[in-house]
Amino acid sequence: MPMVGTRRGVVGETNRPNRPVGRRLRWTCAGLALAAGTLWWLFWAPREELVAVDGAPTVEALRAEIQRARPQGPIVVIDTAANLLYLRRGETVLLEATCSTGSGIQLVSGDRRWTFRTPHGAFRIVSVTRDPVWRKPDWAFLEEGEPIPANDALRYERGVLGEYALGIGDGYFIHGTLYTRLLGTNVTHGCVRLGDEDLRFLARHAPVGTPVFVF
Repeated sequence: MPMVGTRRGVVGETNRPNRPVGRRLRWTCAGLALAAGTLWWLFWAPREELVAVDGAPTVEALRAEIQRARPQGPIVVIDTAANLLYLRRGETVLLEATCSTGSGIQLVSGDRRWTFRTPHGAFRIVSVTRDPVWRKPDWAFLEEGEPIPANDALRYERGVLGEYALGIGDGYFIHGTLYTRLLGTNVTHGCVRLGDEDLRFLARHAPVGTPVFVF
C-alpha cells in the first residue's frame, strides 16, 4: 500500500481504501503502456532502418536527435514480475539488484479493502529520507490480529524500513527490509524493498528527480 510522509523522517502507509477497480485498472494499463513505450524508444527502438529521402534528415542526424531526447542522468527501472531493479545511465547498467514488490493480496475488514500491489508507470524520485521511521497504518494491525490503537504514538516503529526510503510519488517508496531472505519474491504491501548494500548504492546515485519506470 502507498505510504505518506507525516513529518520529517517519518513515513507511513496510508489507510485510505483502494480506488474503484475500473479506474485503477485504467491507470495501471496507461502507466504500463507509457513505461514500456518509453523504455523501448530510449533503448531498443531500431535506429539503422532510418534513411534519408528527398532531403530528410540523415540517419546520423536522427540518431543524434534521439540521443538528445534520452535522459542525461540516471534512471531506475523496476521489473515487478522478475523482482529486479536496475539503475542505468545511458547504455550502462550501474546496478542490478534483486528486490521485492507487491504481493497482489487483498485484505478486507468490514467495508474496507486494501490491495497490496506495486503501481506500474512512470514516476520520479521525489524524496530521499535517511533513517526513516514507519508509521503503521490500520491494515498492519489488522493483519497481525491486533486492535487499532487510539494512541497515535503506538504506531511508530524505527529500524524496519532500512537506512533509506526513496519516495516515488503517490505515497510509494523504495526502502530497506528486515526480511532479506524474501528478496526476489512478491511479498510487499506495494513498496519496493531492497537489500542494505543495494539500497545504499541507489540512495547515493539516484538523487531527487531521477526518473523511475515500473512495469
